[in-house]
Amino acid sequence: MITNSPQETRALGRCLSAQLRPGDVLLLWGDLGAGKSELTRGIAEGLGVTATVTSPSFTILNVYEDGRVPLYHFDWYRLNGADELYEMGMDEYLGGDGIAVVEWPGQCPEAIPETHLALRYTPIDETTREIALTPMGGFRDVQLEA
Repeated sequence: MITNSPQETRALGRCLSAQLRPGDVLLLWGDLGAGKSELTRGIAEGLGVTATVTSPSFTILNVYEDGRVPLYHFDWYRLNGADELYEMGMDEYLGGDGIAVVEWPGQCPEAIPETHLALRYTPIDETTREIALTPMGGFRDVQLEA
């Protein structure tokens, strides 16, 4: 998928949210400023979340429970390994009763569930992104409108 603005990235998230189910895990791979949080805002909007969705850079996890299913928004950038994640009990949110969106999953590769949807961001220019969606470990195919 190609998005040409933050608004289009958010719209892609809204479209994607219609196909998400409790227990789904989405891993967002991309550089700083690629649009990972913008996509998550769109997912939240599509799920009916009314709270302001912010990047969990310092809290590591933001929980939004006012949508049709809970949304667990992770940012693993500041983690030093999976042990830290397990100590905080946050691994229980992966594959649980909500939808987990993980930014910077490469920080804790050993905590990545086998079944997930990988979204890889490739910047084309300042606002244009190519976002590749790849089902992993038996995650179902996702069909989005171009």
